[in-house]
Amino acid sequence: MPYARGLAEYLELCEQESVDPTRATRAHVALHVRELGSRPSRRGVNVVALDSGAGLSNATIQQRLVSVRMFYDFLVEEGLRQDNPVGRGRYTPGPRGGGQRRGLVRRLVKLPWIPSDQQWRRVLAVAADEPVRTRLMLALAYDAALRREELCSLRTDDLDPGRRLVRVRAETTNSRRERVVPYSAATGVLLTQYLVHRATVSRARGGLFLSESRRNFAQPLSLWTSSKVVRRIAVEAGVERFSTHTTRHLCLTDLARMGWEVHAIATFAGHRHTDSAMRYIHLSARDLAERFARGMEQIHAQRVALLSAGAEGAGGRR
Repeated sequence: MPYARGLAEYLELCEQESVDPTRATRAHVALHVRELGSRPSRRGVNVVALDSGAGLSNATIQQRLVSVRMFYDFLVEEGLRQDNPVGRGRYTPGPRGGGQRRGLVRRLVKLPWIPSDQQWRRVLAVAADEPVRTRLMLALAYDAALRREELCSLRTDDLDPGRRLVRVRAETTNSRRERVVPYSAATGVLLTQYLVHRATVSRARGGLFLSESRRNFAQPLSLWTSSKVVRRIAVEAGVERFSTHTTRHLCLTDLARMGWEVHAIATFAGHRHTDSAMRYIHLSARDLAERFARGMEQIHAQRVALLSAGAEGAGGRR
């Protein structure tokens, strides 16, 4: 577990520094952050970006700090400490009386990675030779922008083949909000094929995607197995950044490219707020491209008009 690992690493540092974790100060936590940000990278020493050659990524450091913060929250709750050395930021006065809270590590917000058209075709070429279960999982994950947990938790009664709708139950989502989203006709064909195959594994209602391994035969497919399958496809296709979440990112970006409004994208994705959906608008560069085109069209027209006026003036002088 990442959180357990994060706490274990912090406790190891305290042991190395001969510091009792229950009495550690903010300086000790800062030392831990410094170590996380400078430790040698497994990818080599050729640093071309902050998180490309040395140290953990910003998101990973944030995750490591969460486990340490929760540890001290527990100590404070139990009365073993008076304060939390990690904290949740400090107030910084703003120019108009407002302000912001800055954490121990400044959070960097990056756009999600999506494959190029060529990389996507390579993934699809490899997936074409996969069993129908794997092909259906990839198709549904893309069509309905499903997270890995949402996909693997689907049940047979969550699907409405007649209307080509899938229900994502609230307990399987991050926002704890249920939603119903459509899927394509091509995915519907794959679903029909898979249901015929699934009947040879089990006719019982329940989990849609079933394991066919000897150890867990006819049991719901685990998240770990799903990740392993996608990882194998990514490696074979030579697109190693492709993951179980990539199809969701790609779908939402494609919706933004097609002109969907941010509120519609947020509803489709199951986001509580539009801020998360805005990433895909930015990633698609739809608004920027449209504004750029409109702006350039106006500038172009003005420049041509000036040239035309210049030509008429020159003709009159002749």
